[in-house]
Amino acid sequence: MRRVVPVLLLASCLLLAGCGGSDDEAGGGETTTTSTEVTECADVETPEARGAETHEAPTEKLDASTTYTLVFDTTCGSFTVTLDQELAPNTAASLVALAKDGYFDDTIFHRVVPGFVIQGGDPTQMGSGGPGYSTVDKPPADAKYTKGTVAMAKTQVEAAGTSGSQFFVVTGEDAALPPDYAIVGEVTDGMDTVERIDALGAGDGPPSQPVVVTSVTVSES
Repeated sequence: MRRVVPVLLLASCLLLAGCGGSDDEAGGGETTTTSTEVTECADVETPEARGAETHEAPTEKLDASTTYTLVFDTTCGSFTVTLDQELAPNTAASLVALAKDGYFDDTIFHRVVPGFVIQGGDPTQMGSGGPGYSTVDKPPADAKYTKGTVAMAKTQVEAAGTSGSQFFVVTGEDAALPPDYAIVGEVTDGMDTVERIDALGAGDGPPSQPVVVTSVTVSES
């Protein structure tokens, strides 16, 4: 199971399994929230879970002079993640390739811990799925996982910075996580959507109603 026991909720033991955060350099800058027409999450059915998938890892890195963003359209609204190629070049290239492949379409946020993180990116919906390969972008020792930071989940036995497809967005002011999770970027638009998803959390597990990622669009500038 790819998850981390939130230190703010369970201070006794911190197990790695699917959470991460951001650092002032990596996630840096202010997270903006914009008004959208969406004011509440749509009441939808959970899409059918997909079986284990095997994709090929990208062999080329992204253009370092280009800014890449991922626009997540969800049943709670949309939010935009600006990728950080300096902190996580391998993971950024992987997420762009998977998004263009439609890998994240019709997936769910399978874990929502209020005031801590929202986590998705697993087509199997079990918290253990991935693309069949991994990348590694070890975060700096002084990495900070603060609100709006987007990082990658990993298991306890995997090396620091190992990533598959499962990502999480930090919703607390500071998740107080160790520098084990690859920091892939930050939410630069639509933080209101992230907070709307966070509000559906009912502990450490699935949200109180399904939240579906209908599509992820890659933009370049």
